[in-house]
Amino acid sequence: MENNKLDYQYDSVVQLDDESASSRKFIANVFLWMFVALGISAFCAYMFASDMSLLSQLIDVNTGRRTGLGTIVMFAPLIFVMVMSFGLNKLSAPVLTILFLLFAVLMGSSLSFILLVYATSSVLGVFITASAVFGIMAVAGYTTNQDLTKFGSLMIMGLIGMIIASVVNMFIQSPGMSKAISYIGVIVFVGLTAYDVQKLKRIGAGLEYGAADTKKMAIMGALTLYLDFINLFLSLLRIFGSRK
Repeated sequence: MENNKLDYQYDSVVQLDDESASSRKFIANVFLWMFVALGISAFCAYMFASDMSLLSQLIDVNTGRRTGLGTIVMFAPLIFVMVMSFGLNKLSAPVLTILFLLFAVLMGSSLSFILLVYATSSVLGVFITASAVFGIMAVAGYTTNQDLTKFGSLMIMGLIGMIIASVVNMFIQSPGMSKAISYIGVIVFVGLTAYDVQKLKRIGAGLEYGAADTKKMAIMGALTLYLDFINLFLSLLRIFGSRK
C-alpha cells in the first residue's frame, strides 16, 4: 500500500512535468513564428519606405493619396485575419502558415507609411520601448499564478470600446479623442499581452506537441501576439513619436 502511494505520486509528477515541457515547447514555437513575422514586416516596411518605385505603387507621390493597390494593402491584413480565424478548422497547417507569412508581408507594406511620417530615430526608440514593455508583460503572463481570465475579459471590452471610438473619430476628427484612444490602447494591449500569453501557456499544456492541430494553434498564437505587439507599438508611437 505504501509502494502504491509512492507510485501514484511519481506518476503525478511525471504528468505535470510533461505538461510543463509541452507548454514551454509550444510557447517557444509561438514566439518563433511571431519573431519571423515581425522580421518580415520590418523588412517590407523598410523596402517600401526607401524605394520610391515600390512606394509609388501604394500612394500617389504628388498628391499623397493612396492608390487602389494602397487601399487594398491597407485592408487586406484584416481580411487575412478573418480568413485565418474563421477557417482555422478547414485550413491545413501549411496553408495557414503561408497565409500568416503573406499577412506579415502586407502588414509591413502598410506600415511603411509610418517611416514617412515619423523620424527614423523616433520609430526606433518607440520600437525598443514597445519591445521592452511587451517582453515584461509576456514574462508576467507566463509566470503569474493568478488567473487573468476576468482581467482579459475587461481588456477585450476596452478593445471593443476603442474600436467604436476610433470609428466615431473617423468622422469627427478630434485630436483630443485620438490622443485618448492612444493612451487607452497602451493600457489595453499591455494587459492583453499578459492575458494572451497565459492563455497560450494553458493551451500548450493541453496539446500534444508535434500534432497538426498544435502547429495551427502555434500560428494563431503567433498572430495574436503579433497583433498585440503591433498595436502597442502604434499606440506608443502616436503618443511619443516625433513627426518629420
